[in-house]
Amino acid sequence: MNPCLLIGEAGVNHNGDEELAFGLVEAAARAGVDVVKFQTFKAEQLVTPDAPKADYQVRNTGGGESQFSMLKRLELPEALHHALKAEAERRGLEFLSTAFDHESLRFLVDDLGLSRLKLPSGELTNGPFLLEHARTSCSLIISTGMASLAEVENVLGVVAFGRVAGAAEKPCPAAFAAAYASREGQAALAHGVTLLHCTSDYPARPETVNLRAMDTLHAAFGLPVGYSDHTLGRSVALAAVARGARVIEKHFTLDRLLPGPDHAASLIPEELARLVRDVRAIEVALGDGIKRPQPAELATARVARKSLVAREPIRAGDVFTRANLAVMRPGTGLSPMQWWERLGQTARRDYALGEALDE
Repeated sequence: MNPCLLIGEAGVNHNGDEELAFGLVEAAARAGVDVVKFQTFKAEQLVTPDAPKADYQVRNTGGGESQFSMLKRLELPEALHHALKAEAERRGLEFLSTAFDHESLRFLVDDLGLSRLKLPSGELTNGPFLLEHARTSCSLIISTGMASLAEVENVLGVVAFGRVAGAAEKPCPAAFAAAYASREGQAALAHGVTLLHCTSDYPARPETVNLRAMDTLHAAFGLPVGYSDHTLGRSVALAAVARGARVIEKHFTLDRLLPGPDHAASLIPEELARLVRDVRAIEVALGDGIKRPQPAELATARVARKSLVAREPIRAGDVFTRANLAVMRPGTGLSPMQWWERLGQTARRDYALGEALDE
């Protein structure tokens, strides 16, 4: 099994500051994640001027400014995207970003040259935007926060249509359903789509996570699944890996006390590094599922298991009985599973007190 893809979600935790953005790339590389991810958007194309903030954004940043004003401060210039991508790749990381509008998506694909895209939960009902993602040649990671199973199937219908339909075929719900049901559509989904279970609250309380829904997604659609984690700490993300997550996405920051909407629910660099170490340990511990003794156990078995031994001196020709046989450590002789078979047999040689049987 391939290792779990670990995405360090820098998101907007750069606060619009170039030095902080580069610091996040450095911290991600030091922590050992596979991918560092930012967010790409034009505030004018994302929200209306008077759009309210989400509740968690109000909790973390106050309600004194509009969502538009907040996002405008958090835009990353295109030139900085190029510089961050180059720095990430220099440090051995994949650079990824989530687009929130059509212009940003085209920039990521056509200008920045990304081969993988991340669809955020908030865009799952944005049909035209889904279709534009699907019509790229990029692999897709799709977060499913706030979504029902039926809505996820609708998303996959749009993606399947975008992958297999001809340019002249008109997009519509019936065409999406047909593409999803087709063998070609299913094959297209299987080669390049991963679903992430997610609870869209920041921070998400453990009782809202419903981690078994990750299993439901895999059973329903047969696609690789993962988990985008918004809980505090590492425990739920680690549980997701143990349940088979192929991707883990986790927000991180250089300082949880920095102002901004996502810092409070993010890991600091030392915690991110610990998450990476713990995930890799879990992957090794999961093994291949075959129940058999491990090489490391063999020495223990020789000490901890037992053998058939002489309870008293036995002469050649004596009959083995319950009175003259015992089961004792070490486990270097005949297995006690042969106890019943040996009873009534005749000893072929002498045995000293405590000597293991070998016949």
